[in-house]
Amino acid sequence: MKIKKANAVLALLSILFLLMHVFYSVFAYLTMYYNPVLKYVFSIPFMVTVCLHAVLGMISVFTRPDGFRTELYPKQNLRTILQRVSAALIFPLLILHINTFSLMQTCKEKGYLFLIFLLIIGEILFFAAVITHVSVSITRAFLTLGILTSQKTQKRIDTAVYCIGAVVFILSVIAVVRGQALMFFG
Repeated sequence: MKIKKANAVLALLSILFLLMHVFYSVFAYLTMYYNPVLKYVFSIPFMVTVCLHAVLGMISVFTRPDGFRTELYPKQNLRTILQRVSAALIFPLLILHINTFSLMQTCKEKGYLFLIFLLIIGEILFFAAVITHVSVSITRAFLTLGILTSQKTQKRIDTAVYCIGAVVFILSVIAVVRGQALMFFG
């Protein structure tokens, strides 16, 4: 149980750092202002907490007897399935996300505009996977830490989180796709 609680704390810290990273990135793309120092200020703490969260999450899934038992109650475990699938999708899309800018530069230089379009689609999928993972995970972290005990309250918080997640997703997609289109299709 200590691993699950530590992982819940790391998850919540990761969400906080994620929001800081997202809002800085949205600001940077909307204003077309780039500061390499701020990029690292907002991304390094996020990467560290996410990596620790991922390791503890895998340890928890692979070492607990109930770690793979989602088939028993498929409807009740839809959130668990979404949580795990989105987490699995984040890893390959993260590699793409980290390298997107340099890949787009190379594609622009070589005239591969269609590949830039595909990279933008990859970014959108990455944002969707991250926001999905966060949205289905927040109240689970609260439950694990004992902060949340009521199912009624959980459903209300989930609804609010899904709405906030949708807004963050839309804002991120608009800002980043607009910025990338201006830089690489303009």
